Amino acid sequence: MSVRALITVADGVEELECVTLIDVLRRAEVEVLVASIEGRRMVTCAHGTRLTADAMLVDVLAQDFDLIVLPGGMPGAQRLADHQPLAERVQQQARAGLLFAAICAAPALALQGYGVLKQRRMTCYPAFSDLLSGCTFVDQPVVVDGNCITSQGPGTALAFALTLVEQLCGKARRHAVAKGMLLVA
Repeated sequence: MSVRALITVADGVEELECVTLIDVLRRAEVEVLVASIEGRRMVTCAHGTRLTADAMLVDVLAQDFDLIVLPGGMPGAQRLADHQPLAERVQQQARAGLLFAAICAAPALALQGYGVLKQRRMTCYPAFSDLLSGCTFVDQPVVVDGNCITSQGPGTALAFALTLVEQLCGKARRHAVAKGMLLVA
């Protein structure tokens, strides 16, 4: 049985975060499904890069995933935050004790808005930390609190992706992926 991850995308998401997550998780042999919340599979990222999602989010909401990840970037993180079907799916994932994760602005905008950060330690792009309430901001590149994993931004995307690999597949897989990428981990 394969490990499955859903990465949600919208116009304006941070491309470095998206591509890093997709690449590293796939290197770890995680089945990654990239799903668009827009009315089309192709999205235009924050800095003009175009990505084509594997599917439309509305078509995969009923599927089971071991992990759901929200990239950051603006205005993409806000678009994800405002998407009610995604909010409901992430809330369901959190209640089930399954992994959910976000990076950059997405923890503060989306996860905070979805109500899944209550009493958790978390991080986000530091400039967005003043939007938080009911949780504890930790100024670290990646923070794991139970089934919630958060990270700070483009520069922490690789560490974030490797942490997701570890949470899904264990330390040995994380080490193997990092070694293959010539990283010390």
